[in-house]
Amino acid sequence: MGVIILLNKKPSHGYEIMKEIENRTKGFWAPTPGGVYPILRDLEKNGYIKGEWHTHKNRQLKIYKITPSGESILKQAIIKQSEIFSNMSNLFTEFTRDVLNIETAPPPPNIPSPFSPFLEDKNKDHETLQHLETHRKHLIASINTMRQRFREIDQKISEIKKQAPKTKETP
Repeated sequence: MGVIILLNKKPSHGYEIMKEIENRTKGFWAPTPGGVYPILRDLEKNGYIKGEWHTHKNRQLKIYKITPSGESILKQAIIKQSEIFSNMSNLFTEFTRDVLNIETAPPPPNIPSPFSPFLEDKNKDHETLQHLETHRKHLIASINTMRQRFREIDQKISEIKKQAPKTKETP
């Protein structure tokens, strides 16, 4: 998925794709030619990308670019993964509420995605005012929920201490 997302941003050759993936994942995924080139071949065989040979500094490089079919499948995949992460977030919220008996603040609207490093444009400022304000509201709601939970726990501790038999202290 990351490969086709990168090719959606700009045509690239295999080595360039490997380096970009490594940079975007901060070294978490350092793809090898044995991992990337079969992906490129499969994407090309399925018509999602097209490779053309170019000469650069007396070297032959195959430059890959996304096709309209690739753009279509990419859009479908991003929509699907957004639905999956939204459903996972809803399940977690239900679990914390119903099983752990903890009311949580609603999840932030921008649920993290494993594809986020590939979808982000490194040259843009991702910390928009709207994003920061939304994140701030979520944190405030979470803090208020935790404060309420602390009050409830403190009250229970106080009740338990009142009910506990008092022991004599020895001098």
